[in-house]
Amino acid sequence: MSGWATPSIKEYCDQESGGSAERPEFQQLFTDAHQQRFDVVLFWSLARFSREGVTETLNHFQKLNAAGVQSKSFTEQYLDSTGLFREAIIGFLAAIAKQERVRFSERIKAGQARSSKKPGRPTLADDVVAELRRLRGEGLSFKKIQIATGVPVATMHRYLVE
Repeated sequence: MSGWATPSIKEYCDQESGGSAERPEFQQLFTDAHQQRFDVVLFWSLARFSREGVTETLNHFQKLNAAGVQSKSFTEQYLDSTGLFREAIIGFLAAIAKQERVRFSERIKAGQARSSKKPGRPTLADDVVAELRRLRGEGLSFKKIQIATGVPVATMHRYLVE
C-alpha cells in the first residue's frame, strides 16, 4: 500500500515505582514524544503510567498533548485523549487537580490553626542565648553545649556563629 507508513511500536518499561517521574524509560518516552517519534501512547492503566498524584499526572498528559501525542489507557476506556470526549477528560482531570490543590492548602491551614506552635523556627529567650555564649566562651564544643542545654547544634549556630 503506497502512502501508508509502517507503524512504529516501542515499549517503555521501567522497573522503578511509578511514584516518581525519575525513571529512565519514562523520561525517554517524553524525549521521544518531543521528537515526534510517535503520536499515541497506550498504557495499561493510569496506575502503571504514574502514581505521582493528580497534578503531576495531569502535567505529564499536558506535556504529551503539547508534543502532539495522544494517550489511551488499555484497561480504562474513559482515559482516552484520542476519542470524542478528549476535552471532557482533560477538563475533568484539571478540575480534580485544582480540587486536590485547594484541599491540600486547607489541610495545611487547618493543621496550623490547631497547632499551638507558631510556624517557623522557635526563637530562644535572651537568658538561653546568654548561657550558650557563656558556655561557648568557656571553650565547650557545640555538642557538649547541646548535651548541657538541650539546644540543637543548628540552632546554636544561628545565634553564635556570625
